[in-house]
Amino acid sequence: MVRVDVKPKLIQWACERVGVSPNMLEERFPHIEEWERNVSKPTLKQLEDLAKFTRTPIGYFFLPEPPVEKVPIADFRTVENEFISHPSPDLLETIYICQHRQEWYRSFLKSSHEDELPFAGSVNTSVDVVGIAAKIRSLLGFSLEERRTMPTWTDALRRFIEQVDGLGVMVMCSGVVLNNNQRKLNPEEFRGFALSDKNAPLIFINGADTKSAQMFSLAHELAHIWLGVSAVSDAQAVRIPNHRVERWCNQVAAELLVPLAIIRKEYDKKAELSIQVKRLASRFKVSTLVILRRIHDVGGLSDDQFLAAYKEELKRLLSVRKGDGGDFYLTQGARLGKRFARALVISTLEGQTLYRDAFKMLGFSKQATFQELGHSLGVV
Repeated sequence: MVRVDVKPKLIQWACERVGVSPNMLEERFPHIEEWERNVSKPTLKQLEDLAKFTRTPIGYFFLPEPPVEKVPIADFRTVENEFISHPSPDLLETIYICQHRQEWYRSFLKSSHEDELPFAGSVNTSVDVVGIAAKIRSLLGFSLEERRTMPTWTDALRRFIEQVDGLGVMVMCSGVVLNNNQRKLNPEEFRGFALSDKNAPLIFINGADTKSAQMFSLAHELAHIWLGVSAVSDAQAVRIPNHRVERWCNQVAAELLVPLAIIRKEYDKKAELSIQVKRLASRFKVSTLVILRRIHDVGGLSDDQFLAAYKEELKRLLSVRKGDGGDFYLTQGARLGKRFARALVISTLEGQTLYRDAFKMLGFSKQATFQELGHSLGVV
């Protein structure tokens, strides 16, 4: 039986990257403490199982030192204004998957001689927030009145995604890595990211977050596309980020969703706050947290009042958060982004893309699943 010489610190590092300690894995790996103390060595099969469990590429265990894993794009996530230094394997893999998809879609568009998108990377942070938000809203056709008449936040989010997709931006929304429901994405780690590109910009939204919160994340990442800045974000209405890019994107997102001039007219200072928040959230189809932020922005709440109300409302929302279930193929349209999924299915059926490569990008393994996806998208 072949044993593998693995440095104990690499075993410790692999466990830490998924938030566990070696002694927490003793039931699954009875000899892991011995491996950690260098008393015994794992077999290749045992090491492969550990690599799979810790979502670690097997080759990393043969390095002399643990690698320093970094997010491959700008990382603007903060906790209490302190940067987060250790991305999870789930976040890293999700970004890598989306980069692969973007690279493929960029080549697909260039082979079709598609023009660059004029808005991508067209502004900088010195541009007036109110003016650019109005322009984005106009280009989207993102009518406030249309949102008012929609029965649910889910309907409003779906419509928002359709409008962004219509501009030529891929929007992917998922709460898991590929189609692995055992690898749920944590909205406390990140809420979304943007991959800027003149031809094939991509926005990923963490589908494990609330539907109303996803509205703000999508608006925030769309502002990143206008700036031409790729980044992973933790877009939250409560924060005024130190970084000028995040601060500008938060301001644009809030103005795009809830124009200050309108909230100033519609907010009734004399009415009970909870009633006002519920009414305005329903009117604009955004998170109650965004409404609290905008009420604060128009002077309806002091800093202390806002923070107290925000924390209480966030606690309530987290208690009712739901995952992204439902019909598998309808879910795939959201997880993959209809623009990307349609292009990939068509390209594969025409023989321009290998089924093997398509399945890798889709996270599928069966021909029947691919065919059903094509049917659900209306391209088969």
